[in-house]
Amino acid sequence: MNFIKKMFGTKEEPIKNYSDFWNWFEQNQKEFHSIVNDGTKIQSHFFKKLSPKLEELRDGFYFVTGMYDDQTAELIFTADGNLKNIVFVEELVQSAPKINGWKFTALKPATDIENISIEMNGISFNKDNLSFFSTNDSENPDEINITLVYHNHDKNNVKTINMGCLIFIDNYLGELNSITLIDSINILDENKTDKELISIDKLKDFLIWREKEFIEKYEAVKHCTDDDTYVILEAELNNGNPVIAVMNSDLLKWEEKASYQWILAIDLTFNGTSNNGLPDNQTSKKLNDFEDDLLVLLNDKNGQLNIGRETANGTRTIYFACKDFRYPSKIMDEIKTKYKESIDLDFEIYKDKYWSSLNYYVHNIKS
Repeated sequence: MNFIKKMFGTKEEPIKNYSDFWNWFEQNQKEFHSIVNDGTKIQSHFFKKLSPKLEELRDGFYFVTGMYDDQTAELIFTADGNLKNIVFVEELVQSAPKINGWKFTALKPATDIENISIEMNGISFNKDNLSFFSTNDSENPDEINITLVYHNHDKNNVKTINMGCLIFIDNYLGELNSITLIDSINILDENKTDKELISIDKLKDFLIWREKEFIEKYEAVKHCTDDDTYVILEAELNNGNPVIAVMNSDLLKWEEKASYQWILAIDLTFNGTSNNGLPDNQTSKKLNDFEDDLLVLLNDKNGQLNIGRETANGTRTIYFACKDFRYPSKIMDEIKTKYKESIDLDFEIYKDKYWSSLNYYVHNIKS
């Protein structure tokens, strides 16, 4: 029997959950450790085996590896900047067993600024040639808008400079902080500003201070939508098709929007070509039933506020404002799987402290 197994091999069980993945990894961890320690065949002998197993688990897992110290190999799982996948990367690492000689890390960690030197197309990025300043917006005071200033700016290499600056920040702050702590980043030539520049090594402390202020100001703020008022807005697109929106007017006029700084936008696509882009009665019932199911899971008690919905051109978009991005990421992943045979849906989650992406509705709600 052993001879037959060696000749034909054994079919590996599919990876269906975190436990399956880590069981597979433990079976191969000694070989993988040796490969990482050697450092010469990581791509061909480790990553080519690891990638398909992670893809069986779910799309969107990326990774880097290297020796953490003389005895310990580190495997860093990353979402590669995709906010929707961060929670799953964190869960994967939280479920990891203790394996001697291995360190598992969720998301690329912050790096000591003294150890960061990025080289791209002959251009270097380090603490000596980068500065920053913060731009304050009186109408949106809680937004953190950072301008990076590269001191050797070359108009012929703008693309490389922009990319190098962003990679530097990603390494300096770490993956999670670079995604969640900053609302916007601009990159500028030092000759095009008269602002007082701050050394880049002060950026981390500045962001921590601003985040602490933000949490103290908004963490306890909650909103209950039970008694909110909804209004119907109608307009016409350039192609003549109607747009119909049902929006929570109390939320859109609310002064503490920043306390729910993550916007979840869910797009439901249907065949609206025969009805001026609007759903027929049967489709409308299906969409409304879906929304009812959704509101059981996404509600103010769980930290999500239903702002409203817009229907036009064969698409219905449902908007939520969220306290955090992790829970809605998980719920929408489950919902998308549950309804994959009956509803064509996609979603995105993005940071928008003042719900600027919904300003059209704010301006059209009568006071």
